[in-house]
Amino acid sequence: MKLSGLKQNLWLRARMIQSIRAFFMEREYLEVETPQLISDLAPEVHIEAIRAGSNYLHTSPELCMKRLLASGFPKIFQISRCFREGERGDHHLPEFSLLEWYRTGIEYQALMNECEALIRFVSKSLDMGWKIHYRSREIDLKKPWERISVKEAFDQYASISLERALEEGCFDRVMVEKIEPNLGTIRPTFLYDYPAAMAALARLKPGNRTLAERFEIYIAGLELANGFSELNDPVEQRARFERELQIRGAEGKQIYPMPERFLRSLEHMPDAAGIALGVDRLAMLFSGAQKIDEVVSFTLEEV
Repeated sequence: MKLSGLKQNLWLRARMIQSIRAFFMEREYLEVETPQLISDLAPEVHIEAIRAGSNYLHTSPELCMKRLLASGFPKIFQISRCFREGERGDHHLPEFSLLEWYRTGIEYQALMNECEALIRFVSKSLDMGWKIHYRSREIDLKKPWERISVKEAFDQYASISLERALEEGCFDRVMVEKIEPNLGTIRPTFLYDYPAAMAALARLKPGNRTLAERFEIYIAGLELANGFSELNDPVEQRARFERELQIRGAEGKQIYPMPERFLRSLEHMPDAAGIALGVDRLAMLFSGAQKIDEVVSFTLEEV
């Protein structure tokens, strides 16, 4: 990429981050900073942490931010550098920026509304109005955004049912190959109500525990964010972590210590919803960049 193009993208990125902060400040969120060097983390099967001596570089500020929720901070946000082993591609870097925010007293449907408001606010701040152009598509940011359940997406775009994909262990492949390219092609799409097996740290739906109150945002086929109603049951969360650790062990992956301080804090955490949004990917969308390399000052290969 030419230096002039990178300069333009970095200026846009800086304005974008300033507008993100303005959005949350107007809504009386507290900006926080949590440690990047931590002693334990959420033991998720598909996320690999980078060791730093006897500790780890965090893969997300999620656990520390939820401990703050449990301590009495009801509305918090953070723009944080995060680190994940082995993540490199057109949309991935091993060191990247995440925006995470958490709010007590709401659930995932209300959080979707706030996501809409944030992205529309940023677009307006960047003088782009309600339409952005990405991957030769014009994306309309005006309301309402599309909301489609995971089951509906499989029925509409896949040649295999959701139930069969789960049974055959090909859920992720079908998502990437068949479903994601069709999401957010005209206006942003919320994909919601994931199978309970993909709940991660999300609460299961009251009255239907086969589904998790989790959603992801897609714009022009690009996954932008992952949010959910937060699970605040320490017993259930511990059981999920134990299952993840068992799978990691069976696959020969590193076994992480159980995050005991986080689990203890869940006893005091009120109902809440939270989300992680990729700052670099958002900059890609607003700048029209095809690769994440085009919206960061340096990649790992350059330092």
